[in-house]
Amino acid sequence: MSDRDPRTDVELLGATPAEIAAFGVFYRRHVEWVLGFLARQLGDSERAADLTAEVFAAALLSAGRYQPARGEPQSWLYGILQNKLASARRRGAVDRRARRRLGIGAVEVTAEDAQLIEALAERVDGRAAMELLGELPDDQRAAVKARVLEDRDYPEIATALSISTVTARKRVSRGLATLRARMQEAEDDSP
Repeated sequence: MSDRDPRTDVELLGATPAEIAAFGVFYRRHVEWVLGFLARQLGDSERAADLTAEVFAAALLSAGRYQPARGEPQSWLYGILQNKLASARRRGAVDRRARRRLGIGAVEVTAEDAQLIEALAERVDGRAAMELLGELPDDQRAAVKARVLEDRDYPEIATALSISTVTARKRVSRGLATLRARMQEAEDDSP
């Protein structure tokens, strides 16, 4: 699929559930303005890149629910961006307070994590991401799903799973590390 795909954004989002490559075109059309907007808002290019990956991961997962009658694709994407930005700001304040209280360092989402999300989005079949997530141990799967797919903060995850905030952080970190390793294995096995 070429970046010069003649389809409109509405058509690309409509095709995404059956043709994951359509979302790749949508992503390439909009990634620069999303990243630029977040970089200006956050004043931190690394955090902006991380949040950009979260925005597009959420958009990919909800593309099948996009309704053209409710607004243009760019407005829909902007709504996702605003929700992720607000959540990140709340999460950052809560995380900083919790880390200070517990005396622990930040669990950073690395560039590799962002690449993982992009790699999952570029898979031929969108179900591959959910299959990989399904292969995680139950405790890690629940934590990663809550953090990445549901955009919940660590204290909220800890409460929902009846674990400590530190344990929630560890489960998310271990789950992401496992997903990265499995993605690398899959890439190494492909021709």
